[in-house]
Amino acid sequence: MPRPETWRESPEPRVHIRGRSFSPDSREWGTNGGGRSSSRRRSPGYYNREEPPRSSERRDGRRGEGKRPRDEGYTERDREKERDRDRKKYDDVVKRDPDGTVAEAPKPNFSASGLLAKETNTVKGVELKYNEPPEARKPLKNWRLYVFKGSEQIDLIHIYKQSCYLIGRDTVVTDIPIAHPSCSKQHAVIQFRQISEKNEYGEVSTSVKPFVIDLESTNGTFVNDQEVPKSRYYELRNTDVIKFGTSSREYVLLHEDASA
Repeated sequence: MPRPETWRESPEPRVHIRGRSFSPDSREWGTNGGGRSSSRRRSPGYYNREEPPRSSERRDGRRGEGKRPRDEGYTERDREKERDRDRKKYDDVVKRDPDGTVAEAPKPNFSASGLLAKETNTVKGVELKYNEPPEARKPLKNWRLYVFKGSEQIDLIHIYKQSCYLIGRDTVVTDIPIAHPSCSKQHAVIQFRQISEKNEYGEVSTSVKPFVIDLESTNGTFVNDQEVPKSRYYELRNTDVIKFGTSSREYVLLHEDASA
């Protein structure tokens, strides 16, 4: 009996394009008909490779390679310098004194600054060198100044309408202007003051008397040819003769009762 012929599968036709061969039923080019698996195959050696380094390891390995640790070479002297630097910054913030005490913040000062008094003691933009005292009063008598140049009377000035009279070259602020160049702009003041006096029996009486005060002038103030102290009250009496600087004019002080 003849032996049955073994069935052989006919070879699958293959197509060759540009040096690559593929089967018409194959879906993968260049696999020689091996086909494409749904799961991607990796070579056995892929899983045996070392695990890739983490980002921190790469960073440390890249940046720190060949460098010494941070604290290496950081001596006690360096630490002391850093502490001093930090301490100085802190002292600058809290305003600490060199002796270690913290400087106190300035407290508000509600005392008189003197600016208001200075403003009130200004006339037409000119600051006055003189302030009246608390005992300033208008005179009760009609005092007058008789102005003489040599033996000739050239003027008569009434000085009873106010408590003080400023004398000098500055015509803006003075009450009795003097044009002589030896006189200062604010030379002197005739001031009426209320004075209390006791008699031999202990009784107290008050009266308003005239005084002259030199405002630290250059050439001085003279009463009866005697220079009066600067910045001090000098009492005037009836018939006194006053001169200012080197001017030849004489101012004779009288009140109406004496002239009568």
